[in-house]
Order: sequence, then C-alpha cells, then structure tokens
Amino acid sequence: MPGRTTTWNVRLDIFEEDEDSTAVRAVLDTGDNELVIRTTARRNPHDRPVPEIGDEYAAGRALLELGQRLLDAGATDADDNAHR
Repeated sequence: MPGRTTTWNVRLDIFEEDEDSTAVRAVLDTGDNELVIRTTARRNPHDRPVPEIGDEYAAGRALLELGQRLLDAGATDADDNAHR
C-alpha cells in the first residue's frame, strides 16, 4: 500500500505597522483547517531602522508560534485518539 502524501500551505503576510514595528499574519492551510497567527516585532530604539530585520524577527516568531500550536493540536488529538 503506498504512503499518503498531503500538501500544506503557509502564507506569511508581512507589513510595517509603523517605522518601529513589523507585523506578520501567518496562515497555515491544511486543506481541512486553517490556523492563523499574528505576531509583531519592535525595533530597539537604539538600532538603525532596517526593515528586513523586523521582517525576519516577526516571521520567525510567527513560524515558531505555528509550530507550537501544531504540537499542541497533535498532543490533544493523540490524547483524544487514545481514549476512544
């Protein structure tokens, strides 16, 4: 029997809220569900403004949060499955 293959899509919408903060809206679409995360990165006032750095921090935080939520969902689903 061949293995199952699925494709999940992640979309990151990155936008500057102002010159000191960058926000990301991350959407994970599994085909059956969507998981939406919103994170923000703020520039240290002593640092030069470099938008790419804010993008990296905000996107990284969003991806970490998506990962944690997926792990939490997997643990909940495994627990539910064990009690059936």
